[in-house]
Amino acid sequence: MIHHSITTLSPGGGMQTYIKSLLKYRSANMSDQVIFSLKEVDQSQFELLHVHDQEQLSAVRGECPVVFTLHNHSTYCPSGTKYLEMSQSYCDRKMSTIGCTWGHIVDGCGSRKPQKIFQSLQNSNRELRLIRRLKIPVIAISHYSRQQLIRHGLPPEQVTLLHHGIEIPPITSSPLTIETHQAQRILFVGRIVPYKGLDWLLRALTQGESSIQLDVAGEGWDRPRVEQLAKQLGVSDRITWHGWCNPEKLDQLYQQCFVVVFPSLWPEPAGLVTLEAYARYRPVIASKLGGIPEYVRSGETGILVEANDSKQLADAITELARNYSKSKKMGEQGYKWFLEKFTIDAHTKSLRDIYEKVIHHFQLQKAFQK
Repeated sequence: MIHHSITTLSPGGGMQTYIKSLLKYRSANMSDQVIFSLKEVDQSQFELLHVHDQEQLSAVRGECPVVFTLHNHSTYCPSGTKYLEMSQSYCDRKMSTIGCTWGHIVDGCGSRKPQKIFQSLQNSNRELRLIRRLKIPVIAISHYSRQQLIRHGLPPEQVTLLHHGIEIPPITSSPLTIETHQAQRILFVGRIVPYKGLDWLLRALTQGESSIQLDVAGEGWDRPRVEQLAKQLGVSDRITWHGWCNPEKLDQLYQQCFVVVFPSLWPEPAGLVTLEAYARYRPVIASKLGGIPEYVRSGETGILVEANDSKQLADAITELARNYSKSKKMGEQGYKWFLEKFTIDAHTKSLRDIYEKVIHHFQLQKAFQK
């Protein structure tokens, strides 16, 4: 029996979307179970363990095959974001005690408290050493994440690339209509924190079509400041703040927009917002950072722009706002690509291939040891 090991599901974000899709599919098609802690489990009874939380790796005892999916940057980035708040740019330095301490204190990439800096560095280095020692296969959700792991010492053969997938929405989606396009609504989905780039999007609103209306689906500790910024920029009357949205409400917002804007300032490991948009025939305008370009075909399923370039972002929004045919075609191409590569069904088939290889390799090792 193949089990997934998951300790927590965050209240929002791409990891939760993926995990829910994966478990819903697998519970309907396979005899899997979810376990929340490996410490007191007889691991020898499992055909394979798939770990999704790196904190569980310390409990792996080598009694059965194990595969680990890395969903974030924390194994090679103490702050977990690779984002420099002071300069509003991404961090490209390799993890090191001196460099990351400088990053925390001077660049604002994480807490400036010495104890937290030390603890986060310690945690990241421990995870990296543990993965090296265990020699278990690691699944990276983008080429970007895979290269970061290799850059930090993992052998290329230990890291497998497998892009995320999500379930097809239960609603009936349809291509963009002229009426929806004429309503001129765009959508932002995500946490309201500095590195998600909502500031950048608000500034772009001041430089583009005045008819554009923005729906913001998400919550976050930075919302009061961002709302104040919207007032200062004079765009408050063009923004609707929806807060946290349940799936039904979120689906409604996807359906009423003509494009989804994904303006992250940090190098997202993947970015499932793109897939959620494609699943509803909507094109995506996104920043050219991290794993995002692997989920957006610029000029085909959306438009990629340089991070924090308000003029370029405004121009991209205007381009699609003025061209219904282009917006519709990009949405249709995104939907087709989604069905070909990013459904949870296609993803799970690739996952099964990985499982079979890992189990076979484990059995060979056991046989050789005997």
